[in-house]
Amino acid sequence: MSDTRPLPEPTPETAAFWKAASAGVLQLQRCLNGCERAYFPPRNFCPHCGSRNVGAFAASGRATLYSYVISHRPAPGFTPPYAVAVVELEEGPRMMSNIVDCEQTPEALLLDMPLKLVFQRQTDAISLPFFTPDRG
Repeated sequence: MSDTRPLPEPTPETAAFWKAASAGVLQLQRCLNGCERAYFPPRNFCPHCGSRNVGAFAASGRATLYSYVISHRPAPGFTPPYAVAVVELEEGPRMMSNIVDCEQTPEALLLDMPLKLVFQRQTDAISLPFFTPDRG
């Protein structure tokens, strides 16, 4: 078993997202056909109303901790304990991520805590979005 974290492979639907992430931008998509809701993960249609009139925009990078589970089992690229978190972006969508620069304990990981986006470069093409407590 490899100690390397599995990385995503961009698809035609996600290539623009990963290109923006490698430039340090969290890119979301929004419906441009009336419902105007932001969504994640990227796709070429609005998951709320089905419209194919969608556009991309840069997210704020602000979020709150919605939920998490702390894993104590080893996994490739992860040192236990580590939290697999669901964060709620300021723009509305929720995404899975990890909380970094924070103890991985229930005492440190407080639901609704403010978070800010950080990217960690994995390869020339892939930078992963993580979140850290926003203490500022």
